[in-house]
Amino acid sequence: MLQSQPSRTGSILLLLAAAIGCALALYAWLTPLTGVTGTIGALGVAIASAVLAVLTFLLRVASGRGSRIFLIIVTFLVLFGIGFAAALLHQYIITAAMVLGLVGLIAQRSNSARHNQRAKA
Repeated sequence: MLQSQPSRTGSILLLLAAAIGCALALYAWLTPLTGVTGTIGALGVAIASAVLAVLTFLLRVASGRGSRIFLIIVTFLVLFGIGFAAALLHQYIITAAMVLGLVGLIAQRSNSARHNQRAKA
């Protein structure tokens, strides 16, 4: 029997990655001499990181198997997109945060379905 129970550690890692990404992207967007001050790319990474936080909460409360799979795929694509955009902006700490978020997504996925072992007589 399968029992759906998302991982708390995975959710925390995803939220941490989203918070780090949003904070650092906003810092880079607002602070002079970062190389990306006022660019649409830095603002896009900040907005995408906020969307990642929303996806994390949606993934936490999703109950159906199909909706969980869809949200996992969308979350993976957002993680990859943010990491790639941050690498193009030379904001490698944000890219490292997205790798941390990927670890959280894997942890959340691996704990999403547990098997209840029953003794058979």
